[in-house]
Amino acid sequence: MINADPAILKQFQTIPGVGSSIAKDLWNLGYRSLSEIRDENPDDMYERLEELAGCHVDRCMLYVFRCAVYCVSNEYRDPELEKWWNWKD
Repeated sequence: MINADPAILKQFQTIPGVGSSIAKDLWNLGYRSLSEIRDENPDDMYERLEELAGCHVDRCMLYVFRCAVYCVSNEYRDPELEKWWNWKD
């Protein structure tokens, strides 16, 4: 992680299910604001994270990415869909 902006990392952590580690993953994937995550493809995000990690990443990350994209893309959200585990296949 190169010079991550603490304010942006904190902003990422406002997404349900995103803590400091996942906020850093989002930074490392190149995101610099919540709006950049809006309407992204969670499957593509997951694949890019695996490439970045150089190994298999637990599939739960895909579910977190699905939840994150939903949360930043919708002003009005279903509280059940704000739980990353409800985004399983």
